[in-house]
Amino acid sequence: MIKRLFIITLVCLSIPMVSCSQKSDQMDKAEVNVNSSKDKAEQVKHSFPVEKTEAEWKKILSPEAYYVLREKGTERAFTGKYWNNKKTGIYICAACGQALFDSETKYESGTGWPSYWKPISPKAVANEVDDSYGMARTEIVCSNCGGHLGHVFEDGPRPTGLRYCMNSVSLDFIPADQKEAIAEAKEILNSHEE
Repeated sequence: MIKRLFIITLVCLSIPMVSCSQKSDQMDKAEVNVNSSKDKAEQVKHSFPVEKTEAEWKKILSPEAYYVLREKGTERAFTGKYWNNKKTGIYICAACGQALFDSETKYESGTGWPSYWKPISPKAVANEVDDSYGMARTEIVCSNCGGHLGHVFEDGPRPTGLRYCMNSVSLDFIPADQKEAIAEAKEILNSHEE
């Protein structure tokens, strides 16, 4: 009886270990695929056109925006102002105003965060390796100021198969009818895009 109880206990303890290991392997494979499609140069730490001290960022950003954009935090799902926004326009960096995403590429991912299948331009965002919490993920930052926006995953819709999962607090929205403001946000991007 004791031997049978011992065997049952061992089996019960080993099942979660095996399933966690498989999930981790699947995540690692997905991450490798995202990273392998990027240039190695994009995976290194970047320098950014906008450079401010952390004290300067604290003065211009709200505490929540500073936490996410500068300390790489994450807002809670379904709490951000843009996760369910269906208006037409563009999304810009809340820290520096650079154009990042077009509403035409936004989709309902079911995650509670605004999600896009591609940025407004490949040069709008930069990829960095995020190995926090024991996982390897691809972090997405603004290519102009380095502000943390979110992460990219390979479970998005066609045509890219990518899900750029962003924090609402890292973004501001410009409605499509505000053409002058949109042009200004795109000009920031174009000033260093080439």
